Amino acid sequence: MQTGTVTKTETTTDTQISYSVLDSPLGDLLLAADDRGLTSLYLSTGRHDASPRPGWHRCDEAFTDAATQLDEYFAGRRQAFDLPLNPSGTGFQLQVWLALRQIPYGETASYGSTAVAIGHPNGSRAVGLANGRNPISIIVPCHRVIGADGSLTGYGGGLEAKRWLLAHEAKHAGLTLL
Repeated sequence: MQTGTVTKTETTTDTQISYSVLDSPLGDLLLAADDRGLTSLYLSTGRHDASPRPGWHRCDEAFTDAATQLDEYFAGRRQAFDLPLNPSGTGFQLQVWLALRQIPYGETASYGSTAVAIGHPNGSRAVGLANGRNPISIIVPCHRVIGADGSLTGYGGGLEAKRWLLAHEAKHAGLTLL
């Protein structure tokens, strides 16, 4: 089970965003945060722009805890993250992203079962859309959501990255990946 919080805040132009770029087995990771928590984590292999936005300032020191926890995750020594999170999204998206954090390490869930878990049994497509807009990949484990038939469906970081993350977790959880 994941710890930490997912909160919704109003975005203002006064919000200072810091960022850092971390090396990982999947390539560079762009992390961004405001004073309330991590706002984004994008893979350089993904469809989301993994470059700092105008007005952001680099502050690697602000990401020491995130860097340590991500290093532990990639080394197979961490299964849950404990970081303050502050993604920006709709109420429904935040609900989906919180549900994603409940999917155990090394396991998967379907879009449909995630929709049922949040009380929207006919909302598998909406869950898929929210999943695809997850701004904090890996930590909010959208890679753990698969098709109802067990197929690997889209992933913002690319299907190769999704395949790698699932195999990595299965290996370190002692599970067999089908």
